[in-house]
Amino acid sequence: MAVDFKPLITLLAVVNPLAIVPFFIHYTQGFSRAQRRRTVVVASFSAFLVIAASALLGLQILDFFGISLASFQVGGGMLLLISSMNMLNAKPAEAKPSTNELEDGAQKAAMGASIAVVPLTIPLLTGPATMSTVVIYAEKAQNILQLSMLVGYGVVIGLATAICFALADPIARVLGKTGINVMTRLMGLILAALAVEVMALGLVKLFPGLAR
Repeated sequence: MAVDFKPLITLLAVVNPLAIVPFFIHYTQGFSRAQRRRTVVVASFSAFLVIAASALLGLQILDFFGISLASFQVGGGMLLLISSMNMLNAKPAEAKPSTNELEDGAQKAAMGASIAVVPLTIPLLTGPATMSTVVIYAEKAQNILQLSMLVGYGVVIGLATAICFALADPIARVLGKTGINVMTRLMGLILAALAVEVMALGLVKLFPGLAR
């Protein structure tokens, strides 16, 4: 059976942990080495949990609310397209709150919730576009092995996040702001093409006449 790497490529483009490196550096200023290491571990594991939960429970949630997958594909494709537009403007893929809102999030995190989860994992790393992507590919899984592979891709995303965050300072020095912007735009272009494909599949299901 051929391995389909398209879900992994799409997830890497949407999550794009490299683009979140500047946020990681900002929110971990003043952290000790142990605190920063713990933040890396928690953020990476949380990103995996979001992807795994979306893969295993996403379709059941859609059924509960009576939403057809075709409608979700069109809506999810639109989210991916918006995300790609953000990335082509050298912004992270997920829709981000304003700077003041993020600062409020950081203050709330300091009062209790871990900053590794909010705002680093949600919404900076994994948000609506990521969850939509996983649910769409989960529906395409024809057996438990393919679904397990999708969860396994969540492990890869978690590892990629851990590597990027652990090497945040060297990456920022080597790539610089320009390098990170170029990488973000490249991933945005790939994501735009994948978004159009997802929307097209959903529209054909909703309007079969379009396939003629």
